[in-house]
Amino acid sequence: ELRKAGASQVLVGSDHRWALVVENGAPKEPTLIDLLERLRPEALDFVIVEGFKSAPIPKIEIHRPSLGQPLLAAADPHIIAVATDVLESVQIGIPVLDLNRPEEITEFICQRFLATEFAGLFAIPTTRRRGDALSAN
Repeated sequence: ELRKAGASQVLVGSDHRWALVVENGAPKEPTLIDLLERLRPEALDFVIVEGFKSAPIPKIEIHRPSLGQPLLAAADPHIIAVATDVLESVQIGIPVLDLNRPEEITEFICQRFLATEFAGLFAIPTTRRRGDALSAN
């Protein structure tokens, strides 16, 4: 209600967390850089971003063949893996992860981006064949 009354910033807080909601002056979509600049780097291990499909950043594509949408990975060199609910439907030369096994996706992210002390934290099998999780080619 404060926002509707004209407040351009609303701060909500409790003993566990706080959130600042800021109204943009002009109706312009913020860029990923605009949003990242608001974070405190010293408080982060890494940032997971949803959206920003055209950003030149490493991405994991979520692909559900039942939705009838094309696979984007073939045309986007920044897609580093595909997570899908139908593994055999994706034949591509990057890792294919099981969307129904979040620990597999977590392990892929840890192995790819975090320090080695995190690798193996969510151990998954690595003896799969082409088209399965963690196959590179």
